[in-house]
Amino acid sequence: MLRILGIDPGSRYTGIGIIDARQQQLSYVHHETIRCGNGDFPERLGIIFKGINEIIRQYNPHEMAIETVFMAKNAQSAIKLGQARGAAICATQAQSVKVHEYAPKAIKQAVVGKGAAAKTQVQYMVGLLLNLQDKIQEDAADGLAVAICHANNRWAQQHVMAGRTGSWRNL
Repeated sequence: MLRILGIDPGSRYTGIGIIDARQQQLSYVHHETIRCGNGDFPERLGIIFKGINEIIRQYNPHEMAIETVFMAKNAQSAIKLGQARGAAICATQAQSVKVHEYAPKAIKQAVVGKGAAAKTQVQYMVGLLLNLQDKIQEDAADGLAVAICHANNRWAQQHVMAGRTGSWRNL
């Protein structure tokens, strides 16, 4: 079993999702949103760092997957997003958790089946894939989606590395 921490970074809200993966079987463990508020930016980065450190201590993930920076409409937003990612990555590296990165389109493709999926579609599919009854807040759903993407990618890589051939339907 592999425990995966998925992170959707943000300077105000950072989505967290944790799943357990056993081959193609995914099990929900936890989700939450780290709310950083409107304080000074360095304080918000500290909230992300401390929050993720606490989550790692509590849930002991084996690996972490995080969304990469996408092209934001303004440079300042992209810089802040990059710094939020950096705080999350540093928190996981401080606890020796291996980090994997995925583009937003790859995450949506893995969960919904199309890279241009809307957030509501991601929320719906995450709930369906993890058999969750209640609607999940969108940042937390995005964190779970990142974890699902990594689980699927890791499983596929293991089969390729094991030398399996033939159709994907045989996997």
